[in-house]
Amino acid sequence: MNLSDVRPPSGQVHADKRVGRGMGSRRGKYSGRGAKGAKSVSGYSKMRGFEGGQMPLHRRLPKRGFKNIFGTEYTIVNLSALNDIEGDTFDYDVLLALGVVKKFRSGLKILGTGEVTRPITVTAHMFSESARRKIEAAGGKALLVGQTEES
Repeated sequence: MNLSDVRPPSGQVHADKRVGRGMGSRRGKYSGRGAKGAKSVSGYSKMRGFEGGQMPLHRRLPKRGFKNIFGTEYTIVNLSALNDIEGDTFDYDVLLALGVVKKFRSGLKILGTGEVTRPITVTAHMFSESARRKIEAAGGKALLVGQTEES
Protein backbone atom coordinates (compact mmCIF):
# COMPACT_ATOMS: atom_id res chain seq x y z
CA MET A 1 0.00 0.00 0.00
CA ASN A 2 1.22 3.51 -0.74
CA LEU A 3 -0.13 7.06 -0.54
CA SER A 4 -1.68 6.94 -4.00
CA ASP A 5 -3.94 4.04 -2.90
CA VAL A 6 -5.55 6.02 -0.05
CA ARG A 7 -9.15 7.03 -0.80
CA PRO A 8 -11.68 8.93 1.34
CA PRO A 9 -14.57 6.95 2.84
CA SER A 10 -17.59 6.48 0.61
CA GLY A 11 -20.10 9.31 0.90
CA GLN A 12 -17.57 11.83 2.18
CA VAL A 13 -16.78 13.52 -1.11
CA HIS A 14 -19.61 15.25 -2.99
CA ALA A 15 -19.56 16.85 -6.39
CA ASP A 16 -19.64 20.66 -6.32
CA LYS A 17 -22.85 22.41 -7.33
CA ARG A 18 -22.46 23.64 -10.89
CA VAL A 19 -24.37 26.91 -10.84
CA GLY A 20 -25.14 29.31 -13.66
CA ARG A 21 -24.91 26.66 -16.39
CA GLY A 22 -28.26 27.10 -18.05
CA MET A 23 -31.90 26.36 -17.33
CA GLY A 24 -31.56 22.61 -17.86
CA SER A 25 -29.13 22.22 -14.98
CA ARG A 26 -31.64 23.12 -12.17
CA ARG A 27 -29.29 25.91 -11.11
CA GLY A 28 -29.51 28.36 -13.97
CA LYS A 29 -30.91 31.91 -14.07
CA TYR A 30 -30.40 32.99 -10.40
CA SER A 31 -27.95 30.20 -9.47
CA GLY A 32 -29.77 29.26 -6.25
CA ARG A 33 -29.60 32.79 -4.81
CA GLY A 34 -33.19 33.86 -5.38
CA ALA A 35 -34.36 36.87 -7.36
CA LYS A 36 -33.57 40.07 -5.42
CA GLY A 37 -32.10 41.29 -2.16
CA ALA A 38 -28.69 41.83 -0.64
CA LYS A 39 -27.75 38.14 -0.57
CA SER A 40 -28.36 37.75 -4.29
CA VAL A 41 -25.50 40.05 -5.31
CA SER A 42 -21.80 39.35 -5.53
CA GLY A 43 -19.68 40.70 -2.70
CA TYR A 44 -22.45 40.62 -0.09
CA SER A 45 -21.40 40.42 3.54
CA LYS A 46 -23.63 41.17 6.50
CA MET A 47 -22.22 43.92 8.73
CA ARG A 48 -21.44 43.26 12.40
CA GLY A 49 -24.46 44.03 14.50
CA PHE A 50 -26.97 43.73 11.64
CA GLU A 51 -30.45 43.27 13.09
CA GLY A 52 -32.51 42.47 10.03
CA GLY A 53 -32.99 46.09 9.01
CA GLN A 54 -33.97 47.29 12.49
CA MET A 55 -31.77 50.15 13.71
CA PRO A 56 -28.82 48.37 15.35
CA LEU A 57 -28.21 48.73 19.06
CA HIS A 58 -24.88 50.50 18.61
CA ARG A 59 -26.66 53.21 16.60
CA ARG A 60 -29.67 53.46 18.93
CA LEU A 61 -27.59 54.24 22.02
CA PRO A 62 -26.22 57.77 22.56
CA LYS A 63 -22.49 58.38 22.35
CA ARG A 64 -20.81 60.65 24.90
CA GLY A 65 -17.27 61.75 25.62
CA PHE A 66 -13.93 60.64 24.30
CA LYS A 67 -11.87 57.57 25.19
CA ASN A 68 -8.16 57.97 24.56
CA ILE A 69 -6.99 54.48 23.56
CA PHE A 70 -3.36 55.51 24.06
CA GLY A 71 -3.94 57.04 27.51
CA THR A 72 -2.35 55.65 30.67
CA GLU A 73 -4.42 55.22 33.81
CA TYR A 74 -2.50 55.00 37.06
CA THR A 75 -3.39 53.31 40.32
CA ILE A 76 -3.63 56.25 42.75
CA VAL A 77 -2.49 56.25 46.39
CA ASN A 78 -2.57 59.33 48.65
CA LEU A 79 0.08 60.15 51.26
CA SER A 80 -2.57 59.99 53.99
CA ALA A 81 -3.02 56.25 53.23
CA LEU A 82 0.74 55.65 53.48
CA ASN A 83 0.94 57.56 56.76
CA ASP A 84 -1.83 55.43 58.31
CA ILE A 85 -0.22 52.03 57.64
CA GLU A 86 2.71 50.40 59.41
CA GLY A 87 6.13 50.15 57.80
CA ASP A 88 8.67 52.50 56.31
CA THR A 89 9.24 51.05 52.82
CA PHE A 90 6.43 50.92 50.30
CA ASP A 91 6.16 49.72 46.72
CA TYR A 92 3.35 48.20 44.67
CA ASP A 93 3.76 44.65 46.03
CA VAL A 94 3.69 45.83 49.67
CA LEU A 95 0.62 48.01 49.06
CA LEU A 96 -1.16 45.13 47.32
CA ALA A 97 -0.39 42.75 50.21
CA LEU A 98 -1.68 45.33 52.71
CA GLY A 99 -4.87 45.85 50.69
CA VAL A 100 -4.25 49.54 50.01
CA VAL A 101 -4.43 48.96 46.24
CA LYS A 102 -6.72 46.42 44.62
CA LYS A 103 -5.85 46.52 40.93
CA PHE A 104 -2.72 47.38 38.97
CA ARG A 105 -3.30 49.61 35.97
CA SER A 106 -0.50 51.26 33.95
CA GLY A 107 1.52 52.09 37.06
CA LEU A 108 1.44 53.40 40.61
CA LYS A 109 1.15 57.14 41.25
CA ILE A 110 1.53 58.79 44.65
CA LEU A 111 -0.50 61.97 45.25
CA GLY A 112 0.17 64.59 47.91
CA THR A 113 -3.17 64.61 49.75
CA GLY A 114 -2.46 64.29 53.47
CA GLU A 115 0.69 64.61 55.54
CA VAL A 116 3.68 62.35 56.26
CA THR A 117 4.87 62.40 59.88
CA ARG A 118 7.76 59.92 59.64
CA PRO A 119 10.54 59.15 57.13
CA ILE A 120 9.32 56.63 54.55
CA THR A 121 10.77 55.23 51.32
CA VAL A 122 8.27 54.95 48.48
CA THR A 123 8.92 53.33 45.10
CA ALA A 124 6.36 54.19 42.43
CA HIS A 125 6.05 54.92 38.70
CA MET A 126 5.06 58.58 39.25
CA PHE A 127 4.85 61.15 42.03
CA SER A 128 3.01 64.42 42.14
CA GLU A 129 5.30 67.34 42.93
CA SER A 130 3.62 67.97 46.31
CA ALA A 131 3.93 64.29 47.28
CA ARG A 132 7.65 64.27 46.46
CA ARG A 133 8.17 67.47 48.48
CA LYS A 134 6.27 66.18 51.54
CA ILE A 135 8.09 62.81 51.55
CA GLU A 136 11.52 64.45 51.31
CA ALA A 137 10.60 67.11 53.91
CA ALA A 138 9.79 64.31 56.37
CA GLY A 139 13.24 62.80 55.73
CA GLY A 140 12.06 60.03 53.38
CA LYS A 141 12.85 59.08 49.79
CA ALA A 142 10.63 59.12 46.69
CA LEU A 143 12.10 56.65 44.19
CA LEU A 144 10.92 55.93 40.68
CA VAL A 145 10.55 52.26 39.67
CA GLY A 146 13.94 50.92 38.58
CA GLN A 147 15.79 53.62 40.53
CA THR A 148 18.01 52.52 43.44
CA GLU A 149 18.46 54.36 46.75
CA GLU A 150 22.06 55.27 45.87
CA SER A 151 21.20 57.11 42.65
